[in-house]
Amino acid sequence: MVTSSISTIFTNSLHTITQSFLIPVMVVLTIFFIYALINLGILIAEYYKRKKIRYNFNTFTNQILSLPDRENMDEIISVIEKGQIPPTHKEILKTMIIGSDVSSEFRESLAIKMVEDENINSAKKLERTDIIAKIAPAIGLMGTLIPLGPGLTALGAGNIQSLAQHLTIAFDAAVLGMASASIAFITSKIRRRWYEEDISNLETMVDTILEILK
Repeated sequence: MVTSSISTIFTNSLHTITQSFLIPVMVVLTIFFIYALINLGILIAEYYKRKKIRYNFNTFTNQILSLPDRENMDEIISVIEKGQIPPTHKEILKTMIIGSDVSSEFRESLAIKMVEDENINSAKKLERTDIIAKIAPAIGLMGTLIPLGPGLTALGAGNIQSLAQHLTIAFDAAVLGMASASIAFITSKIRRRWYEEDISNLETMVDTILEILK
């Protein structure tokens, strides 16, 4: 009798705890989905921006290397300013030019550090969508399983309307989780390729600047 009472209390407590997760889970899934849609819109805008302004870093390299007076820092900075490259990359290159009076070892170390910082910044931009892509299906599964308990109870009691309501919530959670994960995965995948290409171009441009400053 005592064992049965303890078991009932324990079961009811677990049921209360799990059911209390339903609203937070649905709120999180909604936030994930909205955030994924926002990032998808940003991705599309960034795509058209990149398509409209295409800069061949080989052109930048050739312009730098073909300067008649490579010791004229103003001309180098002018080429950097006119280049259709990301503003952060311009700042890195100009920093190297301004600090051209330091030793070559320090300049190379500074260049490596700035490129690494840019790589870290790119990774930070991908963190949130990467997290959503990985955990949204798990959160969606939680939102699917939580309503099934009351739904099965309603089925046992012959309450078809209550069962239908709980199944609707379960399906909605599954769809939100998978949709959020899919959108976030695609966004991160495309952005990662773009950022890796940008970092690769930056490394080439930095090498070019280091070459002419030797």
